[in-house]
Amino acid sequence: MPENITNCPLCEHEKSQLFDQRQFREQVVENRLCANCGLVFQSPRMTAAELDTFYAREYRQVYQGAEGPTQKDLVVQNGRADWLLAFLVAQKIAPRRYLDIGASSGILLGRFAEAFNCVAAGIEPGEAYRAYAHKNGLTVFADLSDMRDADEKPFDLISMAHVLEHIPDPVAYLAKLRRDVLIPSGVILIEVPNLYAHESFEIAHMTSFSAHTLRQILTQAGYEVIALKKHGQPRSRLLPLYLTVVASPLASGEHPSGMLSRGPGVRGERNVGFKRRVGMLWRRVLTKLLPKQTWIPVK
Repeated sequence: MPENITNCPLCEHEKSQLFDQRQFREQVVENRLCANCGLVFQSPRMTAAELDTFYAREYRQVYQGAEGPTQKDLVVQNGRADWLLAFLVAQKIAPRRYLDIGASSGILLGRFAEAFNCVAAGIEPGEAYRAYAHKNGLTVFADLSDMRDADEKPFDLISMAHVLEHIPDPVAYLAKLRRDVLIPSGVILIEVPNLYAHESFEIAHMTSFSAHTLRQILTQAGYEVIALKKHGQPRSRLLPLYLTVVASPLASGEHPSGMLSRGPGVRGERNVGFKRRVGMLWRRVLTKLLPKQTWIPVK
């Protein structure tokens, strides 16, 4: 049964209001706006147990109509890998041990392993996608607990490309990675849909981020943002569909291990509804006037 979220996942404020309601793949999806910090989050939503089952068995079928990788999906993943690699190189980051959470078919994992000549491992709950990655010789686990059982050492780079929006409690999850999986001098690479340009509201998206709320989530989890970029690659030349960010753990004295600063210090965002309407209007205008420049075809 779906669960109602009574406290904001970012600041834990109790008051929120309906922000969006729509049909997605024949299911009603409702998103709420926190009255305190401006975070947009799904409620009601699937429980943790339902989400585990959904990602292991249903997610790809619902989204793509197939359990294994489709040709379109692989093309998009290749384009995304090109962009993320270039973004990371621009930050002069070269990992020695790399973990990709939400590894999917393993394209990004393999690309980084080759480019940086590093030890690489992935996490992918989908059985068919995990098997596809294994076929290509990649080390991919079903979840973090399986990886711990394999006695993997901490990593100096963790990537989460289009994963954080699927996590029910992003602050706690990122804090756990900081404490248990990432070395103190490491970095985390995250990409999520941009609330002000992307459709965003899908059954699997627990949170919809703006650049502001993504920064706040990372700060609350004990990270410092190094670089943040709004862009449309590999789908659009003009629309800022995505937010890509690199962040590093704060020094232990600034954010003691195990401590979550949930609520205190959160800087709220205002006029979220107005920004969303303006962004989606601009998307429609560009699509109508400059369709070929706005959208990159998936060949």
